[in-house]
Amino acid sequence: MTKQIVKTDQAPAAIGPYSQAVAFDRIIFCSGQIALSPAGEPIPDSVIDQTHRVLRNLQAVLQAANAELSDVVKTTVFVRDMGDFNAINAVYAEYFKVDPPARSTVEVSRLPRDVRVEIEAIAIHS
Repeated sequence: MTKQIVKTDQAPAAIGPYSQAVAFDRIIFCSGQIALSPAGEPIPDSVIDQTHRVLRNLQAVLQAANAELSDVVKTTVFVRDMGDFNAINAVYAEYFKVDPPARSTVEVSRLPRDVRVEIEAIAIHS
């Protein structure tokens, strides 16, 4: 069994002492992705735009680990306002069209860089 640190410049760099993801054999643990461009620039305050960016960041991290969104088995969605739940779900459904992963959604009082949504994931690739 081997552990690999996953890094890509196609998603924002970690803004603290953590890795974008860690792969352990076939399991990939993706850190929470927030609405920053790959260069680290903030995305406008629209929860729809932010959710798209978060999922594209997650997709890029998974690709760096030779995986894809269809390999995701579990996500945790952190939202600043549960009133955004339906908008986030609509965007989320565009990325997980078939057999979506298990998921938890939690409202939190604040997220890094004051974004509106953060998503972490666990994937298993073949």
